[in-house]
Amino acid sequence: MVSPVTAAGSNPAAPRSSSSTNGPTLGQSDFIRLLTTQLKSQDPTDPVDNKEMIAQMAQFSSLSGIEQINSTLKDIAARLDQAFPAQTPVQE
Repeated sequence: MVSPVTAAGSNPAAPRSSSSTNGPTLGQSDFIRLLTTQLKSQDPTDPVDNKEMIAQMAQFSSLSGIEQINSTLKDIAARLDQAFPAQTPVQE
């Protein structure tokens, strides 16, 4: 297991604020920064296991796909909001 190493004054593992109601999240750039930091700081005589590296790359790929889906769904929602503006309910 490789412990995180950061440049002086920076913390790539620090959560980024997000507008999501789930609290702070890490984004794609944070994932890349963590992965490259891990690769830079690993012990050359005891590198990361191939299975772990493949799992991390799969997580990255999944993250990228989820971000694309999220963007597409936001676009669809915005278009639906334009096509069908919110109407006030009729009170009887």
